Amino acid sequence: MASHDARLSDNVPGPWFVDDSCIACDTCVGLAPAYFKLTSDDRHAYVWVQPAQPEAWRQCEAARLACPVGAIGHD
Repeated sequence: MASHDARLSDNVPGPWFVDDSCIACDTCVGLAPAYFKLTSDDRHAYVWVQPAQPEAWRQCEAARLACPVGAIGHD
């Protein structure tokens, strides 16, 4: 389960975030590319746009559930 206390600073403000347990596997980017990106050095993913619509939340939730290390969370 993602830890709000370990939230990465690259995330834009808002309820969705990626924490420091991310292994940059790119799963979230593949499932929800409009909301998740990898850093330019491919060290980890981050939320670059917060989802606002129900379909966007569903995409982000699918990414959260698929994350192999549980690095995606939301408040």
